[in-house]
Amino acid sequence: MAGHGADGHPHGADRLCEAGDRVYSRAVRRGRVSRRDAEPVPCLLELALLHPDPDDMDWLVPTSPQEVMTRLLREVHDEVSASQRRVDSAVAAFEWYAGLGRRAQPAQAAAEGSAIRVLDGLARIQTAMDEATEACTTEVLTVQPGGIRREHELAEGLPRALALRGRGVRMRDLYTHVARHGQGLLGYLELMGDAVEARTLDEVVDRLILFDRTVAFIPANADCSMALELRHPALVSYLATVFERLWRLAVPLTAPLPDTGIEGISHRERSIAALLAEGHQDAVIAERLGISVRTCRAHIARLSETLGAASRTQLGVRIAQAGLDGPPRPAPSPAGSPSASPAPSSGLPKRGSPGAR
Repeated sequence: MAGHGADGHPHGADRLCEAGDRVYSRAVRRGRVSRRDAEPVPCLLELALLHPDPDDMDWLVPTSPQEVMTRLLREVHDEVSASQRRVDSAVAAFEWYAGLGRRAQPAQAAAEGSAIRVLDGLARIQTAMDEATEACTTEVLTVQPGGIRREHELAEGLPRALALRGRGVRMRDLYTHVARHGQGLLGYLELMGDAVEARTLDEVVDRLILFDRTVAFIPANADCSMALELRHPALVSYLATVFERLWRLAVPLTAPLPDTGIEGISHRERSIAALLAEGHQDAVIAERLGISVRTCRAHIARLSETLGAASRTQLGVRIAQAGLDGPPRPAPSPAGSPSASPAPSSGLPKRGSPGAR
């Protein structure tokens, strides 16, 4: 049914373009149409709706509407028949694989079904998180992207976090450096004491929550309205390894951020410079560092001023010349403080945390 005429005329005989409809209608009414009038609609010739007049090659005569209809119906019938054959093949394949599945061991099927579970909606996410929190006995690991933590979110999660602390559960949490500036987080950490340890990085992976290294929760879509509950040992072990490697690179919340070694350039501006060197846009940089786009651009402006750059192109050159086009080296742990030494922190993500609503 479908044909492709010249540019601007991709269609079939059953859905002519406006120009094609106009010329074909005129040809049907008058019995023929001049070749010059049909030049703007080559689709009519390609679809065999017009063909040369054998008595005068300067004219084109139309294929009768009845013949066109017969041809279209035949094409529709062929397409339906082909589709039916594909459906029959798909049904046969499905029945074959379903038969294989029925022969699998029930225990194995049950285990595979519970290894990865999709949680749709905040209510289901929170219910699953609450169940994991109540079952947790030793450790909670979380990665919290974004910026400053809101006080009401921390307050909502505080009772559950205190319950975890009461059971002797240890909590370790990774944040972006921006979270250091949140007064609500600092107050929360004082209440939790040494039950929680926190560290920060320039940027972290998406939200991650691990309970006792047996169950993990990660987002399943951009707005976090869906989540995956993971219980497959290999997946959970992999995520725990990712957390531990990030943890070793992170700076304890009680320790100062490492100096950039360049006067007038802050640690955050060095991080921005490295991301600019990678070619990221302002909005992407802001999201990865947990700051607003406006704040990000203010830092870029100060960076340009410090490095004496008059344009973004020149700023890129200055960043490379100053050696700011790579990530800053992690600061060494303070003397006498092992990498896992307790520091005040929070084990609560913004949404779906052990202490979230």
